[in-house]
Amino acid sequence: IVAASGSQSLPLAGAAHLTSPAQALGKWQSSCSSREAVLIIPCASLSQCRRFDYRPKTDPYCQARYTFCPTGSAVPVMKEEDVIEVYRLQAPVWEFKYGDLLGHLKIMHDAVGFKSALTGKNYTMEWYELFQLGNCTFPHLRPGMDAPFWCNQGAACFYEGIDDAHWKENGTLVLVTTISGAMFNEMAKWVKYDNETGIYYETWTVQASPDKKSTVWFDSYECSKFILRTYQKLADLGAVFNKVQTNYTSIILFSGEPIYLGNETSIFGPQGNKTLAAAIRDFYYPFKPHKTVREFFVDLLKIIDRVILNHEFYLFYNLEYWFLPMKFPYLKIIYEEVPLPVGSKASVGV
Repeated sequence: IVAASGSQSLPLAGAAHLTSPAQALGKWQSSCSSREAVLIIPCASLSQCRRFDYRPKTDPYCQARYTFCPTGSAVPVMKEEDVIEVYRLQAPVWEFKYGDLLGHLKIMHDAVGFKSALTGKNYTMEWYELFQLGNCTFPHLRPGMDAPFWCNQGAACFYEGIDDAHWKENGTLVLVTTISGAMFNEMAKWVKYDNETGIYYETWTVQASPDKKSTVWFDSYECSKFILRTYQKLADLGAVFNKVQTNYTSIILFSGEPIYLGNETSIFGPQGNKTLAAAIRDFYYPFKPHKTVREFFVDLLKIIDRVILNHEFYLFYNLEYWFLPMKFPYLKIIYEEVPLPVGSKASVGV
């Protein structure tokens, strides 16, 4: 990271004039424009999202209703002797539009805030979908294309200021630790790495049963996981966290052992399995955006029939398709505590 005019060249997200995630997220290692060209770094566990060699460009077909990170800025270089307060930020998803409606269901969005003692400035950092939650959860079925089309990238967003009213009114704004400017700068380097290599949003956690010790088949990769990784990195750098209860939202699917089906090429390519390809497209069709209330309820009945009555779900994870033999209670939204971390000798990431 090169310091210039007091700021690191780490534009995690863009300002309002940016037209593409590549601009919003800085200059990537390659001008690759296709997902297939991405080099994959396998994880040791089935349940973990893969990390990638670089972030590919998004397709112009993917469009956001709300601009991603409209006031984003570069991460500043802090003076090493600065004292930075770190805040836990949490508010209901889409609070700006629906107020506390989703807060009653404990569907929460997480972020982290920073305040510099030397400058008095404060900042917000979060990680979320480039093209809204629906696009990250279900694909588009485009005419003339056999394979489902995904707009499922997520990314970090850093901007100056903390909207106290937004976080306090229906959520949480609480001090969790204090770090030095040197620790903040090291964290910023890690965030750049994390943002360039962890690029696909994953809504679902998939596990074998509601039991807390049950097997987690697939772990989600969303806003709260980024905050948890950030806290762990700070702990590894020496941060000591206050005794604060921290709860997070998870949307869980319950399934028997998943069955691997293949990737886009092996299923939808020229030598692919046409029967399986048709089944996957048919499964995703009812999840499309709806123009009328009647259309919504007709498709809702189809979803209930497939997922609950026939115990079927097709999951797209790490660029691969899996069949989930669904089982009771099928789906659950939980809001459970994940304790603040303690440091480890082996630093995570960079």
